[in-house]
Amino acid sequence: MAETFDPTTGEAGLTVAAVARRLGVAPATLRTWNRRYGIGPSGHESGAHRKYCPDDLARLEHMRRLVVSGVAPADAARQAQQAPVAAAAGQRPAKPVLTVVEGGRASAPGGGQVMAIPGATPAVRGLARSAMTLDTATCQAVIDENLDEHGVVWTWHNLLMPVLVAVGERWATTGRGVEVEHALTEAIKSALSARVRAVLKPVNARAVLLTGAPEEVHTLPIWATAAALAERSVAVRVLGERMPLTAISEAIRRTGPAAVFIWAHLPGTADASELAALPSFRPTPLILIAGSGWYGTTPNGIVQVTDLVDAVDRIEHSLAL
Repeated sequence: MAETFDPTTGEAGLTVAAVARRLGVAPATLRTWNRRYGIGPSGHESGAHRKYCPDDLARLEHMRRLVVSGVAPADAARQAQQAPVAAAAGQRPAKPVLTVVEGGRASAPGGGQVMAIPGATPAVRGLARSAMTLDTATCQAVIDENLDEHGVVWTWHNLLMPVLVAVGERWATTGRGVEVEHALTEAIKSALSARVRAVLKPVNARAVLLTGAPEEVHTLPIWATAAALAERSVAVRVLGERMPLTAISEAIRRTGPAAVFIWAHLPGTADASELAALPSFRPTPLILIAGSGWYGTTPNGIVQVTDLVDAVDRIEHSLAL
């Protein structure tokens, strides 16, 4: 049974899992924000289940918007706590209408339920429209066509990222569109994973291991990197999201990879210093970390990359040594 708030007593509330689903973050992230920055369930008592009231949710939504925009988690938490609750909740427009901008003129097919992508190319507009109607088959067809014509890196930067950013902004400003994000994500993942499976004669005997950090729930950059490597006939193994450090270590021991790529998206959720515990062996694998989620001191021998091209080039170069 879904939990609801009682506006008169405030006694009922949402659990960690329910709030995490609303915000699109891992439950562990909420616990980390509460532990590190003191932003959590205001009515929590020792030994009792965590329950979030409407004010708590408004502050957390405000914090997430700030974090996604690039504000450090500590600063975002402080601003969310200092802002009046009404102001935090009031950042969401009452009647949101997001449109695709075509040639300087806004169009709103489907009752205005489209996305703001100024200067969008026809392919971007087509993918956005298909995503809004949850037409995953057409989404994948558009993606496949661009992958065939332009390759993974170009498609990621010029087709997929503009639409993904627009979907994220729509969610951040309206609280709507989770179903659109999920449909688009599945189409992208399906198209990219097909490229990974298509490698028949890999150039590397030892696979490249790609995984998300322990609290990471965003895997598309992982699949984009995997597909870009597959385009160069590099064999990969993708572990996916929320991989505990112990599991990553065990995977390294089992597979003896040529390289390891670890992705962390949400700022302040992955401590680079903990990677010193990863197993070492010879020949030593190249270990790359990427994404804005990393903090702490990066151990010697681990390389932090800033973009898809850099990651793929470094991995390919390491295979040639």
